Amino acid sequence: MNVALFSQLTTLGSSVALLFGIALLCRRSLHAYVEPFRWQSLVLTGLLVVVAYFGDAAELYLVAALFFALKVVFIPHYLERLAKRVGAERESQPYVNITTSLVVAALLVLLAYALTRPLVLASQLPTRGGLPLAVGLIFVGLFVIISRRKALTQIVGFLVLENGVALLALLGTFGIPLIVELGVFLDVLMGFLVMQVFVYHIHGTFESIDVEQLNQLRH
Repeated sequence: MNVALFSQLTTLGSSVALLFGIALLCRRSLHAYVEPFRWQSLVLTGLLVVVAYFGDAAELYLVAALFFALKVVFIPHYLERLAKRVGAERESQPYVNITTSLVVAALLVLLAYALTRPLVLASQLPTRGGLPLAVGLIFVGLFVIISRRKALTQIVGFLVLENGVALLALLGTFGIPLIVELGVFLDVLMGFLVMQVFVYHIHGTFESIDVEQLNQLRH
């Protein structure tokens, strides 16, 4: 195994995945949110294949195929159909504006580097360079969830956060056991379907998918 090449590929892939996560913070429409998520998931599929090849882990090829089917094809397509069905509005007034969001994202990435520095220094894994980037992606996904008002964009934020968790598990363990991966995929799918029902209820009650409308339920 060419360790140097493997390390460079995983770090590069992790960097690109993080950039697609940050790109969400510059977008307004749901379609503009879905596309970076789709490309990010495609990058993670490629990383699964890279780790499978260099780590001689044949089961990761199956995981990569499932990841591609779920995250690159099924969920983005279903999100766009859902947006058309409920008439998703643009994210015109997020809780945090675009400029501030980008600054916060940069600070979150720096925080991820600070938190993971002891782990990176102690680790001998060739994938250790991507660990801070994976944690940074988790933070960015969480920030998308709490800084956006529309339910569908929050769902995309949740999916990006889950991509970050998957990336961290992949880089930190060279791929967790297949049965665990299948359980995670099932959890993600079930969570996505539950959130879809949540969106339908918000839209049916308020004729909007702005979660701020939920405050009316207190009155």
